[in-house]
Amino acid sequence: MKKKTSKKITACVIGAVVILALVVLLKPKAANPLDSVAKDVFAVRPETVQKRDLRHQLIMSGSVKAWEEATLYPRVSGKLLKNLLREGDSVKKNQTVSLIERDEVGAVYEPVVVPSTITGLVGRVYLDPGANVTVSTPVALVVNQERVRVAVDMPERYIGEIYKGQPATLRVDALPGKEFNARLQIISPVVDSNSRAVAVEFWADNAKGLLKSGMFAKVDVTLSEKKNAVSIAKKSLYRQNGESYVFVPSQDGRTAQKKVVSVGFENTDHLEIADGLKEGDTILEFAYGLQDGSKIDMGK
Repeated sequence: MKKKTSKKITACVIGAVVILALVVLLKPKAANPLDSVAKDVFAVRPETVQKRDLRHQLIMSGSVKAWEEATLYPRVSGKLLKNLLREGDSVKKNQTVSLIERDEVGAVYEPVVVPSTITGLVGRVYLDPGANVTVSTPVALVVNQERVRVAVDMPERYIGEIYKGQPATLRVDALPGKEFNARLQIISPVVDSNSRAVAVEFWADNAKGLLKSGMFAKVDVTLSEKKNAVSIAKKSLYRQNGESYVFVPSQDGRTAQKKVVSVGFENTDHLEIADGLKEGDTILEFAYGLQDGSKIDMGK
């Protein structure tokens, strides 16, 4: 009796499983929203060929340095008696910045002055009165920042594109949105054999004193340029087997057509089309897998 009951239960379970499987298999599949999209059509965006002023620019970084900097030292050993000037004060050449009291037992001397060796501003006062000093102890720093310098190392491959007096643009992170005119004034006659770079220096006027010695700076110098160039975005150009080409829409706008072009001037973002396109023409932006004759959809 027990065996018959067990067989009935097993048969019921198997039957339920079979019915469930049939329900799952026969259930209509939910519609996939992508099923209505043609699988062989490329969604592309058009680009209009334009005339632009193209520049090949090199951006380098360095630190701003004052035109003149002088660290002041006492001429005798002793104690710092007094600081007559503080940070930010104007100072003229030979003007007293600090006073030193000689440290000699049994003798009385007039305080010894520490004069500025240049005209400018006091940038730092290093010691407080009472500090012991020697002739090698720095007392103060004076800077002349009416003009500033930025020294950078330029890769040797650009040496043929630079010259003395070349204009450049100077920017500092501390003053976002501001640009300062600079010029290339010093070019080292030698190339560093380790870094393969040449030391150059840019100068900039700083009459308003906005640039401070020690600021991190970026120098943007134009190495070459092409004005009014018929150009496209560099990413829209295809290169293969020594051939340069773009894709243009067919007359009805439904397919892509390959068009061979000649390339001229190039920079980081754009390039000149020397032959094959004209201003106002429409091309297709880069699309992976796009071929000559591919179906396209440029949207509205």
